[in-house]
Amino acid sequence: GAGLRSREQWTTPIPNHRDCGRDRTPLDRNDRRFWPAAQRECQCLYLGLRSRPNAIALLISMQDPLLNLLDNHLPFTVNEVIQQEASFQVADRSASALQPLQSGWQEKRDRDLLTQSSEPDRSDWPSPIHDNQVFWMVLVEQLEYRLNDGTDGLNWDAVAWVGGDYQRLWIKTEGEIDVADDGGGEAELQLLYGRLISPFWDVQAGLRYDQTFGPDGAPGRAFAAIGVHGLTPYQFEVDASLFISHEGDVSARFEAEYKLLLTQRLILQPDLEINIAAQQVEEFGVGSGLNDIELGLRLRYEVSRQFAPYVGISWTRKFGKTAEFAREEGESTDNLAVVEGIRLLF
Repeated sequence: GAGLRSREQWTTPIPNHRDCGRDRTPLDRNDRRFWPAAQRECQCLYLGLRSRPNAIALLISMQDPLLNLLDNHLPFTVNEVIQQEASFQVADRSASALQPLQSGWQEKRDRDLLTQSSEPDRSDWPSPIHDNQVFWMVLVEQLEYRLNDGTDGLNWDAVAWVGGDYQRLWIKTEGEIDVADDGGGEAELQLLYGRLISPFWDVQAGLRYDQTFGPDGAPGRAFAAIGVHGLTPYQFEVDASLFISHEGDVSARFEAEYKLLLTQRLILQPDLEINIAAQQVEEFGVGSGLNDIELGLRLRYEVSRQFAPYVGISWTRKFGKTAEFAREEGESTDNLAVVEGIRLLF
């Protein structure tokens, strides 16, 4: 059986047992100095033979000399030995020769070796880490004045979120107000639920509402929104969204930006925004296909992480039917603006 060794092999480590892997000198049962070592060796044999009781009967039938060493150290019950002897028809050796010492310390040792609690002792465990905390952030990415080719304007672009590492509630807003007397412009508000789907990437879904301002009325429309927001390799921040209006109009938007640290405080940030639409919506000046592209380049100086003034340029170009609608309204289809503003972080 596994674990059985002759007397000459006592110095070979016994594998797979915690206390049986040390090299030991041959044991002499008559030398009391080796009795503790003999007990440990017998315990290891016991662990190996406990699941193989047939091997014990085989030793008995073969009159193996190893039994002389096991006589007083293997904690088998008499009934177990008798049953094995009966199965192998062995009667030459008395079962009483293998009867263990019935002292209390031997029984306790047997229980400690074979009995393991299914429930760990949690009394000494440290307190759990509270890693499900709620955080929040408000970032005003752009709060700027634009010197356009035509009418100057005030622009803003901000985002806020509240939540934990895996789930967040997002609020996004952007818009433009003309400085002219009529005060025309447009604004957009998004309320989104975001969930982490992989490191650095969130999937977001929710509602978007657009509102226009002008002397001829203020039409608005609502959208269902779904998209992804995250950080690509090489530190490009990407925001891609799909929108479906309450009238079934489908549109999409792609945004990307990159932060180039010239110094620890001086940061150059290029950005890109592309808008496309599947249907034409003349009321809002939107044509089908590619609507517009906006490229920006801003250089900011971070007085602190919370406050950073910046200057830059922004170029916008409208295409297709969207450009035709803009010409009909007397607006420019190709605009290069100089911008100056501040970036705020809370």
